[in-house]
Amino acid sequence: MTYCVGLKLNDGLVMLSDSRTNAGVDSIGTFAKLYAWEQPGERALAIMTAGNLSVSQEVMSLLRNNFTDAVSGYSLTTAPSMFDVASVVGAAIRFIDYRDGAAIRGQGADPSISLLLGGQIRGEPHNLYMLYYAGNFIEATSDTPFLQLGETKYGKPILDRVIRPETNLIEAAKCALVSMDSTLRSNVSVGLPLDLVVLKRDELRFAVRERIHDDNAYFNDIRGRWSEGLRKVFQTIPDPDWGL
Repeated sequence: MTYCVGLKLNDGLVMLSDSRTNAGVDSIGTFAKLYAWEQPGERALAIMTAGNLSVSQEVMSLLRNNFTDAVSGYSLTTAPSMFDVASVVGAAIRFIDYRDGAAIRGQGADPSISLLLGGQIRGEPHNLYMLYYAGNFIEATSDTPFLQLGETKYGKPILDRVIRPETNLIEAAKCALVSMDSTLRSNVSVGLPLDLVVLKRDELRFAVRERIHDDNAYFNDIRGRWSEGLRKVFQTIPDPDWGL
């Protein structure tokens, strides 16, 4: 399992993923699920993955090796808009499915993956997309300024309460980390280290590229403060008058 969250704010993007993979309770691995590309001043792109690990890695390798969409003729480095980048990534997913999907399914495995794609290209607005295994995608909007992959239910309540398009990047990154902590505490199949990127609008390079391990002082402080804060708020709620 995995948990990835992307936030699209007026000021830019925040993207956070865990790095745990599971093939059973006694087979746990650590693999990065966040991939980032930069051409400073021209474009900055990040992709987070969930689903079949081998297919995810094949798609990422294809994209890193300048895969070109046969329909548009674009690659990650030449696509003129984030919409076109999403189309290139979708085409790469379909290519891998065409090449390997039947063989994977023949072995009784599920080849499906899903991705979060975020970034900005010079002269274009920043954007965030969720891509499905068919290569189709949806876009984050002002009504839904965050998108999630994987084990989404534990981390969603804090996002629903806090994240708005006008939320600043610092508050958004903090909220994403709290969302991740809620997931880590409730699901053993999501685990450290975490990978975080922050992209400021129009800077066209990542302001933050951070790998967060279990000894990260700030993340541990957030975890402790959030737990203690919840306990204190709970204690202030009046008890029901049920005569128990």
